[in-house]
Amino acid sequence: MVESKKARKQRKSFFNAPSHIRRRNISSHLSEELQKEYKLRSLQVIKGDTVKVMRGDEDVLGIEGKVAAVMTKTGRVTVEGVTIAKADGTQTARPIHASKVMITKLDLSDPKRKEKLARAKEVSQ
Repeated sequence: MVESKKARKQRKSFFNAPSHIRRRNISSHLSEELQKEYKLRSLQVIKGDTVKVMRGDEDVLGIEGKVAAVMTKTGRVTVEGVTIAKADGTQTARPIHASKVMITKLDLSDPKRKEKLARAKEVSQ
């Protein structure tokens, strides 16, 4: 729902958006199998989804894991198995932008999400 063509205004509206709208903006592409099954191209990322890192440094590229947390303030997700070394040598979770991952397996424990996917399937048929 972009109202302006200007990049500066788009960025401003994204970063000044309230949290309930910002949450909707944190979405990722679905894998080809999921796209065919649900007739959707992308979906909101939630904790528990299995994702594959599609872009980034070679050390994280191609890693597949469950989403451990979704940070609505920054638009990033943390994936199990994707870590970065801190200055003291300890490993910590590395945040990855939601657009840089692809959802390979959905967490269908949320009834509202199940209902949304069922509606999308019905409309496409």
